[in-house]
Parts: sequence; C-alpha cells; structure tokens
Amino acid sequence: MSILLNKNTNILIQGITGSEGSFHAEQMIEYGSKVVCGVTPGKGGQTATENKLPVFNSIHDAKKEFKIDATVIFVPPRFAAQAIIEAIEESIELIVCISEGIPTRDMVTVKNMLDKSSSTLIGPNCPGLITAEESKIGITPGFICKKGSVGILSRSGTLTYEAIDQVVNVGLGITTAVGIGGDPVIGSSMIDILKHFKDDDDTKGIVMIGEIGGNMENDAARWVKENLNKPVVSFIAGQTAPKGKRMGHAGAIISEGSETAEAKIKILKECGISVANTVSEIGITMKSLIG
Repeated sequence: MSILLNKNTNILIQGITGSEGSFHAEQMIEYGSKVVCGVTPGKGGQTATENKLPVFNSIHDAKKEFKIDATVIFVPPRFAAQAIIEAIEESIELIVCISEGIPTRDMVTVKNMLDKSSSTLIGPNCPGLITAEESKIGITPGFICKKGSVGILSRSGTLTYEAIDQVVNVGLGITTAVGIGGDPVIGSSMIDILKHFKDDDDTKGIVMIGEIGGNMENDAARWVKENLNKPVVSFIAGQTAPKGKRMGHAGAIISEGSETAEAKIKILKECGISVANTVSEIGITMKSLIG
C-alpha cells in the first residue's frame, strides 16, 4: 500500500509548457507516473513534452476529457496561489505545489479555502511526494527509491532525499516519501501526514525530518505519543543556527524557546520518539527499531 499516491493516480501538470514543468513531466512519466495532460492558460490545443501530452487552458477543460486525481504546480510564484485555488475550486483530490516564494498573504487566502474543501495540498516550496516503484509527483529523484516499509515525512527537500537514501541503504526501503515544504503557511501539517501513515498497514515505521522554527514538530511529537504505536525516528535540521537569524526556508527562524532545535529534540524524546543525532544515523536508528 501507500499514502495519497499510487500507480493508478491520474496526474495533471499546471505549467506544463514551461521548462521546469516540461522537464519534470518527462521525469515523472519515466518513473511510471500516469501523467495524462497539462494546463497552461492561452496554450490550449497544443501538446507538450516528448510524449505529446495534450495541453488545456484550464483544469475545467481538462476534466471534460480526463479523470484527474491529482495536479502538480510548476508555476511562477506570483501566479501559483491562483493555480492552487483553481485546483481547489475544481475539487482536485491531491494538489502538489512545487513553486517557491509564494507571498504569505496569498497562502493565507489559499489555506482558508483549503480548510473548507475536500482537497489535500502538499507544499508549496516542496519536492512533492513519491510512492516507491509506483508513481511520483514533483522533483524527488526516483532512482534512489526502493519499495519497503518506512514512510518518510519531511519539512526539508534535500533531507527528504537523504532520509530515503539512508533507509534504502540499510535494506528497509520506503512506502511513500512526502516533502511537505518549509514555508510558514503550507497545505498539510506533519500531523496530517502522520494520520495517513498510521492507517497504512505496509508502513511499519516513520522517519520525521523537522527544522528549527515554528512548533509543528512539537505538536506532531505530542500527537505521536497519544495516537501512534509505530516507531518514529526524527532528525531536526538547523541545530547550529543562531537565534533570530533566518536560515534557508521561510519557516526556519527561531522566535521563541520552544522553536529551537534543542527544545524540539527534548520534546521529541519525552514523547518516545527516537532522535538521530546526525543525518547519517537515520537509517541505522530505524533499522534498530523495526529490523
């Protein structure tokens, strides 16, 4: 099994005629993803990629010809929020937004709409998600993934890949890896994704990669303690970051004591979560827990 995405998921790409959209569409198809069409306003009737995928002016038009389960957004940041809103209004079940630099005010509007909808948003500013040896949506490299028993959940894009590699190299493999994004306002929280992993029988353990800033990891740790009986291994990035200095992700800034790496690690351990001291310990720590 998997969460959110499998080999039968029909995928649309918003921004498919752009260089990033076109490139990653081909990468997704090569991995086995069912990419059926794309959307670029004003370019309806054209085709895109080497596979000659049909391009539509809107999701509404695309739905007249294709069943759409998911969409991935490769759109410049000033237009990305509207692209997400279009997908929400068209009741797309899974929306993945790769775009980085969307204004926070725009994302607040998106979040308010999302909370009243049936859609799930992953991102923005994320690598997307991948279900090993079945399908991927976004930019995660498929060649590092092997099917197995560990779910990956991460705020950091590059550390998503590192966690996958670690788990695969110790022989465990992954079910689904989800990069939720590191911005202050994102579509899905750590708890949202943990709930999916809880319900997936094939996911025997979970790797949770956090960062400094915000309290998402603290909330997730407390949820795990009360609701989850699967082993969780965590790593907190940004342990050497100075207080008050913005580090990379827009969400990675410490504004109060509970947002430091030290405080988060303490809470994680108190909630029964195994914390890897370094990235290189993620795989072996999980291996020790589920064998």
